[in-house]
Amino acid sequence: MEIALYVLAALLIIGGIAGNILPALPGIPMIFGGIWLVAALDQYRHLGVWWLVIIGALGTIGVLMDFVSASLGAKRVGASKLAMSGAGLGTVVGMFFGLAGLIIGPFAGALLGELASGTSVLRSAHVGVATWLGLLFGTLVKLVISFVMVGLFGFAMLFG
Repeated sequence: MEIALYVLAALLIIGGIAGNILPALPGIPMIFGGIWLVAALDQYRHLGVWWLVIIGALGTIGVLMDFVSASLGAKRVGASKLAMSGAGLGTVVGMFFGLAGLIIGPFAGALLGELASGTSVLRSAHVGVATWLGLLFGTLVKLVISFVMVGLFGFAMLFG
């Protein structure tokens, strides 16, 4: 049974890394769940509370980055509050429509929000593109944070 749980933990970690790119999987929570499962199986000998707190804090930053990155991209180009709200709403709604929804949702939300604030179509499209670039940057940051989490896990298991 213990071997099956270690395999499950490995699958959670690998699936979590894939989940940072694939929208159907909650990447960082899966990675943290796999790490915590290994720590519990090891009876917290190598990976104690402080390691889990540090890795969990990194994971929290990664998850927050996922939700705010699109809005930060819109804010960077001076978007209206409606555009930033639209980008956030588009991100949340887009999560339910897979990869296409995550690409189109923040862009469309920011575009519609900026149009609603009374700016031109060209300016609104500029805000939409900046929102999408913010989302792309957030995904890259989330991926880096995931690899740092796995690296800290490996370090703790070897030297902890």
